[in-house]
Amino acid sequence: MFLVGDVGGTKTNLAVVCSESGARKPVVEARFISAHFQNLEALVRKFLKRVPYEISGASFAVAGPVVAGKATTTNLPWHMEENSLQRALGLPVVHLLNDLEAVAYGIASLPPSDLCCLNRGRAVPRGTVAVIAPGTGLGEAYLSWDGTRCRAYASEGGHSDFAPTNNVQLGLLSSMLKEHEHVSYEHVCSGRGIPNIYAYLKASAYAKEPPWLTQELAACSDPTPLIVNAALGDVPCELCRATLDMFVSILGAETGNLALKLVATGGVYMGGGIPPRILSALQSGRFMRAFQHKGRLSALLSEVPVSVILNPKAALLGAGAHALLDKR
Repeated sequence: MFLVGDVGGTKTNLAVVCSESGARKPVVEARFISAHFQNLEALVRKFLKRVPYEISGASFAVAGPVVAGKATTTNLPWHMEENSLQRALGLPVVHLLNDLEAVAYGIASLPPSDLCCLNRGRAVPRGTVAVIAPGTGLGEAYLSWDGTRCRAYASEGGHSDFAPTNNVQLGLLSSMLKEHEHVSYEHVCSGRGIPNIYAYLKASAYAKEPPWLTQELAACSDPTPLIVNAALGDVPCELCRATLDMFVSILGAETGNLALKLVATGGVYMGGGIPPRILSALQSGRFMRAFQHKGRLSALLSEVPVSVILNPKAALLGAGAHALLDKR
């Protein structure tokens, strides 16, 4: 029996998996509000009180970088260390891994029903697999064959410099550099990036903001869902639709960048909370045009399979897959 978790700034999902039934069929599972606990240790202790099993080890997916067995969640003031957690919880072994690294480990466990194909392509057996996930932030990771099996590796590529691909995006970058010393892809290609695109297009008089939207934006704490819904409605808001179109183009370009850097002949998988909500926009062709627009290497990218992960528990599933590796 292994304890696994997906530790996020808003919520934490914990489960117990066993080698017999596999990561897809947890023996016990529960969801907690992260902010209700001082630290991960306190949350896990509460969960284990309802678990009548001897736990052989734990793997926790964490929303943030993991360095030398230590991690601090991006949107939660928790500092975690593998050795400290191992001692405090009385477990034989504890592993911390980046949440996108966990998603990568879980890809092999995803059935076709958990995926939406954007480009069928032709996957190369044992080829490198890229993972990108626009959600609150922009996560990136990859899987590569080490000669024995596929191993997942984390990346902080979402924080690399934003590179515009047309004049409108150049204007966006120029505008944002007036307020930010550094503009990364996460600034424009995530949940927090959508309002940045919207604000620029509004300020540049691309289209007028309708009065009803002005009122609703003033009353909400997070404008991203409102902008996305207004872009995808039966009668789309022109300004919101332009915002979503630019977001999709930027996401396509950066996903193509990641695929090129890794030579991701095994495929590209998009996780995160945003892609499943904007499937119609991703399927319109704009995403794949930006993905493949790479000059002499466009033909290479046209052969790369691209899919959206529809399973919202992909990181928890991946943490389970990681824990069950070698039944350690």
